Amino acid sequence: MDTLTAHTSQLTAEELRAVRDLLDDAFAGDFSDEDFEHALGGMHVVIGADGRLVAHGSVVQRRVVHGERVLRVGYVEAVAVRPGVRRQGLGGQVMDRLEQVVAGAYELGALSASEEGAGLYVGRGWAPWPGRIGALSPEGPVRLPEEEGSTYLWVPPAGIALDPAGRLDFDWREGDVL
Repeated sequence: MDTLTAHTSQLTAEELRAVRDLLDDAFAGDFSDEDFEHALGGMHVVIGADGRLVAHGSVVQRRVVHGERVLRVGYVEAVAVRPGVRRQGLGGQVMDRLEQVVAGAYELGALSASEEGAGLYVGRGWAPWPGRIGALSPEGPVRLPEEEGSTYLWVPPAGIALDPAGRLDFDWREGDVL
């Protein structure tokens, strides 16, 4: 299997189409244009086998307000493994590389996990944020109770301490904020 770690700007249009095709296949058509847009502009990990893309994940920069601090967060997006090759460790390989990016460039990692995908992240030391989740919307801060319990954080070994009773307010974006 071939593994590539590259910035969005280093991927060709053909490679980006292959990523989008994988995501559409892996998420059974439930991956919107906005979801794809959220996965761009950062570092991608792609794994190919037999001339076909089989796994992907990316990490993009987000800003998060926590208390009196504005944090630089590596937000993990679009982690997917093609049906038919799941449960072979490919998701873990993608996360290994993404966590290296987070540890080298960000104060912490964050992601939004489905119930189905949460096991991968928990097994790697990611934990659901116990406090409130919000966003800095164009109208001001808003609480996102539907994201509470499904927003996971990973603090690198040299990471920061967070107040678990505090709120995390993520920067705003179109579509699903988290």
